[in-house]
Amino acid sequence: MRYIKQPPKASWPDLLRRPTLDTASLEAGVNAILQAVQQQGDAALKRYTLEFDKVAIDDLLVHPDALAQAGSLLDAALKSAIQTAYANIRLFHERQQLAESPIETMPGVICWRKSVPIEKVGLYIPGGTAPLFSTVLMLGIPAQLAGCREIVLCTPPQLDGHIHPAILYAAQLVGVTRVVKAGGAQAIGALAYGTESVPAVYKIFGPGNQYVTAAKQIVSRDGVAIDMPAGPSEVLVCADDSANPAFVAADLLSQAEHGADSQVVLVAFSEITVTAVQHALDNQLATLPRRDIAAKALENSLAIVVDTREEALDLINAYAPEHLILSMRQPETMAEGVINAGSVFLGHYTPESVGDYASGTNHTLPTNGYARAFSGVSLDSFVKKITFQQLSPAGLRLLGPTVEILAEAEELAAHGRAVAIRLAELEKLR
Repeated sequence: MRYIKQPPKASWPDLLRRPTLDTASLEAGVNAILQAVQQQGDAALKRYTLEFDKVAIDDLLVHPDALAQAGSLLDAALKSAIQTAYANIRLFHERQQLAESPIETMPGVICWRKSVPIEKVGLYIPGGTAPLFSTVLMLGIPAQLAGCREIVLCTPPQLDGHIHPAILYAAQLVGVTRVVKAGGAQAIGALAYGTESVPAVYKIFGPGNQYVTAAKQIVSRDGVAIDMPAGPSEVLVCADDSANPAFVAADLLSQAEHGADSQVVLVAFSEITVTAVQHALDNQLATLPRRDIAAKALENSLAIVVDTREEALDLINAYAPEHLILSMRQPETMAEGVINAGSVFLGHYTPESVGDYASGTNHTLPTNGYARAFSGVSLDSFVKKITFQQLSPAGLRLLGPTVEILAEAEELAAHGRAVAIRLAELEKLR
């Protein structure tokens, strides 16, 4: 990790910039893939799966029998752990179902709002170096609770051409209606535009690498909604001298092992803390199965020393991390000042990995600074809010003149007339 001591605020924008590919060249390549999928459908999906994943696919769809039998292929302990995670995540998201009462804004004028599920949604589950079945739960459970009619899941196949049974078991739990063996930008294209095997959806969810993120942003310009620009994973750990260096190192590595393009940041208050964490990182990295990936991510990463908690808080909010761990005394006080973060983990015994898997909160979160304006996925992500209003004759008599005045001021005569013609009719009935 690169070490910086007390950097001036003027240097923060450059210092906190994420490692990214050249956007122009990235979009050009992704656009070509999306256009091929749009024009060639399944054939393009199969070709790109062979080119990028080195797998020849005959049937892009997982057979319903394979979905039903997936649970029998899992170790009992893993199956039980998935069920526990499912229960916690479902409970947390169930509590987000809040009924809204009608409001009488003035006598005879009633307004209300209703949540309606998005009919067709697409879930993108990254594959590659790790089967992220936990993401199936994080996206599928709120879709299931919302009542989405069609839930299409895309994920790249393993080298044997199959999907990991844990992904399929989780997909069955959350009510996925179709599983597609395709990943990358080409899968996003299939969900956005549809192919012979993949129905087009109205909104696409899920994290991915920079190519997937670019694809989501491109298709959103064509009117397909996306959850957020969720790219490579990241964590910022703020640690004071009460932090256990081994805990902090483990938290940093838990994100670094996601991918070589991930980034981790340590914010500390002394060089002693940084040195102790770096020593723990070296020790733990040596025995980490994914050490080559984690080591590459650490090359993109930072250890920063600041003087005060106030300065640390300013740095946190400037970085807007996907995951924020407050490994310090009185983390609750610090947490009150956090305004830019995807998800926050308080204290020495709340590792980020509990949120990744099973505490109940959602792990699909804004990255690359988007936490300044985006929230993580929730039940609300899978519904639309439709507003309704109804006026009684008395309500129109009361509100109508106000609308007529406003319409006249904006020189929109038909708007005013729509009210006036009704008021005139009501006068005849008096």
